[in-house]
Amino acid sequence: MAEMNTDNSQSAGIDLSQFYQVFFEEAGENLDNMEQLLLGLDITQADDEELNAIFRCAHSIKGGAATFGFSDVAELTHQMETLLDKLRRHELAPNARMVDVLLASGDALKAQLARHQGNGGDAIDTTELLFNVRALVAGEAPVAIAAAPVVAAQVAAPVVAAPAKGKRLVELRVGPLSNLAQADELRDLFKEIEGLGTIEDLPCLPDQANTRRFKLETASAESDLLDLFTFHVSREEVVFLPWTEGGVEVDPDKGLFEGAAAAAHEEPGYGFFDNAPGAPLSSVASASSASAEMVPASSALAKPAAKADKPAAGGLESSTIRVSVEKVDQLINLVGELVITQAMLAQNSRGLDPVLYQQLTSGLTDLDRNTRDLQEAVMSIRMIPMSTVFSRFPRMLRDLANKLGKKVELVMQGESTELDKGLVEKITDPLTHLVRNSCDHGVEMPADRLARGKPEIGTITLAASHQGGSIVIEVRDDGRGLNREKLISKAREKGIDAPDTMSDSDCWNLIFAPGFSTADEVTDVSGRGVGMDVVKRNITSLGGTVEIDSAEGYGMRVSVRLPLTLAIMDGMSVGVGEEVYILPLSSVVESFQVNEEMVKTIGGSGRVVEVREEYMPVIELEKVFGVPRFDWEHTSGIMVVVEAEGGRVALLVDELLGQQQVVVKNLESNYRKVNDISGATIMGDGRVALILDVGSLVRRSRH
Repeated sequence: MAEMNTDNSQSAGIDLSQFYQVFFEEAGENLDNMEQLLLGLDITQADDEELNAIFRCAHSIKGGAATFGFSDVAELTHQMETLLDKLRRHELAPNARMVDVLLASGDALKAQLARHQGNGGDAIDTTELLFNVRALVAGEAPVAIAAAPVVAAQVAAPVVAAPAKGKRLVELRVGPLSNLAQADELRDLFKEIEGLGTIEDLPCLPDQANTRRFKLETASAESDLLDLFTFHVSREEVVFLPWTEGGVEVDPDKGLFEGAAAAAHEEPGYGFFDNAPGAPLSSVASASSASAEMVPASSALAKPAAKADKPAAGGLESSTIRVSVEKVDQLINLVGELVITQAMLAQNSRGLDPVLYQQLTSGLTDLDRNTRDLQEAVMSIRMIPMSTVFSRFPRMLRDLANKLGKKVELVMQGESTELDKGLVEKITDPLTHLVRNSCDHGVEMPADRLARGKPEIGTITLAASHQGGSIVIEVRDDGRGLNREKLISKAREKGIDAPDTMSDSDCWNLIFAPGFSTADEVTDVSGRGVGMDVVKRNITSLGGTVEIDSAEGYGMRVSVRLPLTLAIMDGMSVGVGEEVYILPLSSVVESFQVNEEMVKTIGGSGRVVEVREEYMPVIELEKVFGVPRFDWEHTSGIMVVVEAEGGRVALLVDELLGQQQVVVKNLESNYRKVNDISGATIMGDGRVALILDVGSLVRRSRH
């Protein structure tokens, strides 16, 4: 872990590294939340609650970063916090430049946190960002600079900027300390930070030899000073007392800090460990005389702040629990084994007399019901809403539209639709390319849209919905659509067979050809012909399909259909000789009895069957997989029509065994890759059945 400061954890006797992962996860959630709030902020009429929520995100990250010694993160978030504080207090009016700088700061924070998490990379230079944030705080326009002044570059601590208020005197007590050198380091740190104030040593009290006293002249808030000092000592060893010449005067009814101290105090700290707003030190610490016992600074967190409009930011929800993906996968595997065992018991019990074994059959029926309920409950754990994928597109689209000089609005529908986590991770890249494609190739420039009678702001819609046992994700835009003549011309230039008589759907599918691009010039956004073929290949590898519909001048729609999960699927069992194969039920169209007259031979070896005036290729599974047959006179008489990748084939089988849920096992990782096979499962009788790759069979028929 880069640049870890462990002095604090060692002095407190607590190993803070055990909390790192929780902090990183919470900081990531806060950054994502802050980005969404910034993107949705109406700068012409900013909502106070939204500004407060953005402030709390930055404040929570700063508190955790300071606790763990991530000084670069604490410094940047502190400056962001200062700007956000002025915005929520209406001392400054939000504008587009502020949003840009805050979004860029969020990106820098993500990079810094990734580096501290051990993901490598060089130190992030935030000099320009800090300069711009400070300029915005001062009411000036942010500018790009070659080299902004570095403030306390050698100090591993956040820069505490003095607010524009009069300085005050404060007594600081640090201790009891086992190593008094820590107090000297704290004093030197205070002196090195420009603009923080002055610090002077005070004589020790007779009964407190291990406690050091200092006289501070500063305008900074106690919370900022506390964050700074805990880089060298623990919070419990820091106490602030108001200063008077000759001693400390305290009104027990008012507490220690009043007047200037309370006025300069910032928003109450949101503790990383308690995840609740803490009261300012001034409202908690109290004493009755100059020699009163010191109150630990950390006790400030014990009393909630009396601000109803400031809910706790960040932190773990009491209604949720964090569990590693490995544990969930293990649970799903165990449930899969339970499903197989239950199927075995059910199959072996079919020959039992239900009268003699009434209690046993009743128990097996209950086991079947409970197993299905357990299976659905466990599978739902891996299901996460599509909002986790959709949430990254507003920022990406905003930046891309600005780069291209276009005006684009993103509409998201069905964000609560759930999909298996493994699929969500793999569908993100294809969707990203589709959205970029819509913005770059689909949506026109504002002037062109106005000339065509369209609103200058284009619309890209992301929609997700459940349809049967699948999820359908659509990317739609109201742009120029696809030009049929241009596609056919480009295809012929690439040497692709593209007759004028081809259907619209076949024409649209030309863009999935490798190296195909309709862009007139290559840019850093698109035009190299790498993308749409990869999109289709990735979606097909997930057992999904992709379809395109377009109307020139009105827009384009790309529909991606995926199974809800890859772990358990509904399948149809078919028998070929002594073997059993599984067909994904979502790919099965129909089945029918066939006779020899219905099958025609073409080209000497190819065979087709006519189904309702449509000819489709026939694939004999017996020959494809070399199934041994001992009943030589038997002829297969059943055909199952399946479809994938826009094509249909008829599979010749011996019998239909029924429909059932099967647990998918990865054949490639347990054995090796087998052509035309996507996986395997264990049947109720203990035999292994192979799951057919329908897409591969369709491609085989085309060749």
